[in-house]
Amino acid sequence: MSQVSANGALFEVETIGQRSDPALLLIMGLGMQLASWPDEFCTALADAGYFVIRFDNRDSGLSVKTKSHVNMLSATLRYVLHMPVPAAYKLDDMAADSIGILDALGIKTAHVLGASMGGMIAQQIAANYPDRVLSLISIMSSSGARNLPRPTPAASRVLLSRPPRRANFEKVVDHYVHLFDVIGSPGFRMPEAELRPRLEKVLKRAYYPGGAARQLLAIVASGDRSNDLPKIRAPTLVIHGADDPLVRVAAGKDTAAKIKNAELLIVPGMGHDLAAGLIPILTKAITAYLHNVDQRAAH
Repeated sequence: MSQVSANGALFEVETIGQRSDPALLLIMGLGMQLASWPDEFCTALADAGYFVIRFDNRDSGLSVKTKSHVNMLSATLRYVLHMPVPAAYKLDDMAADSIGILDALGIKTAHVLGASMGGMIAQQIAANYPDRVLSLISIMSSSGARNLPRPTPAASRVLLSRPPRRANFEKVVDHYVHLFDVIGSPGFRMPEAELRPRLEKVLKRAYYPGGAARQLLAIVASGDRSNDLPKIRAPTLVIHGADDPLVRVAAGKDTAAKIKNAELLIVPGMGHDLAAGLIPILTKAITAYLHNVDQRAAH
């Protein structure tokens, strides 16, 4: 791993695979780190012939941290009243971060894959920088359309909750175990004995709960991006869990409907996570799609 300068800030970046292979940029979701991408998922993509790039978004992991104040109650009220929501940065800025990282690595074009908030950022990259995107893969994400179903009450509560300010490390891990128990995939449940060590590894690397609040504010401030999605011309695959309690499956259908010629894959039993049991399913679908895109581009 190394730090690169992009869009006026420093970002922690890791690459996997052969530099000569087509680039595949992975963008993680709210409050998550590059280490939240399962290693077996990244290795499988690299083995399939892709130069995998994963990085910490701003305000997460080991990348740049901002110090702006967040008042989510005020932001939510302004959003509901259709008023502008002030924020230190928006999803467009995070899209510019990603392009800056590609620039720093000397990469002109890449396949772009994002999960949850990362999918929103990936959508903005494809809309704003069409010449840089070979294909778009948007997983468990949304256009931000106001008419979409809201998360379940349980998912909303757990997303907005935080461990006690002075909680010890074990209590912090307990919080995230509970989080993924609520929003995770009912058809691919990870036993706690498997989930807990994964979370401990990520949280030992970095823990910055204030960053998630700033990222959430960026999502709220960006609002409904439905007008941007029809601008996307890159081949697009939308993947969504049929049983996602946080970003409901209607959001995946809406995203695919708003992007010209987008393909939609709904995965039964999938919630809002990358459970171990999902990795073979996702890897197979993604690599098949990427290979198809690459083959079409070669002819």
